[in-house]
Amino acid sequence: MVIQRPPRSAVPLYDRALLLSGSKRNRILELWEVQTYGTDSFADPDYVCIYGLKPAEGYACGIRILGRTAVECTRDCLAEQIGKDIAEVARTAPAIAGSMVVDPFAGSGNTLYWILRNLPRSKGIGFELDDAVFALSSKNLSIAGAPIEFANQDYVTGLKNVALSADQLLVVFVAPPWGDALSESSGLDLCRTEPPVPEIIDRIGQTFADNKILFAIQVYELLDPQALAEVKTRFDWSALRIYNLNAPGRNHGILLGTRGWTT
Repeated sequence: MVIQRPPRSAVPLYDRALLLSGSKRNRILELWEVQTYGTDSFADPDYVCIYGLKPAEGYACGIRILGRTAVECTRDCLAEQIGKDIAEVARTAPAIAGSMVVDPFAGSGNTLYWILRNLPRSKGIGFELDDAVFALSSKNLSIAGAPIEFANQDYVTGLKNVALSADQLLVVFVAPPWGDALSESSGLDLCRTEPPVPEIIDRIGQTFADNKILFAIQVYELLDPQALAEVKTRFDWSALRIYNLNAPGRNHGILLGTRGWTT
């Protein structure tokens, strides 16, 4: 695909601040913009890979990305590793008949896409409140051939309509907006996300009290220790995994936690 872009001298720095600004946040980016963001922020024009496709490959088949999606999506190499680690723990759940995978804050749906690829006999549902993100992600997932139910509603309301049998495992990927919860000095405070992670765990735990649940919470390399300890009290077993995919200090990971069984 031929890249149409203005001269570099006329292009601002494509970083997180620019793509989350009012003018670009909910605007569909040109291919060159996605690639420039990858180059400027991570020295890699193919950094924003989703659904198993590099940016040029995705754009060639009709997939499009919003400014906020480029910044907030869980890219393939991270989402795939998350999916593999979730599957590894899910296999330890006793006496289950398939899994239901839920993403309460689905965004691009890419993490859900990779979790399902690693979990056979599973169904997936993602909830997304933002109308622009929902519309574009629904189209993208259809193009990618992903068997995911996507709902334009909040997860609290949506989960009331999800029926599970007692022998089904519920897998929940928890990645709420971080907002002001991430600090340069103290790291990510899981009790200050929007909504707070403990609140999400409690709500889902109460709704599906009869089911075994595996939570996978997206985290940052530096974590507020008190908030981390608060979250871990809600689990029967937990493990923290950080993925060394970015420069030191800029890596993401997951906190895995089970309710109803231990590995």
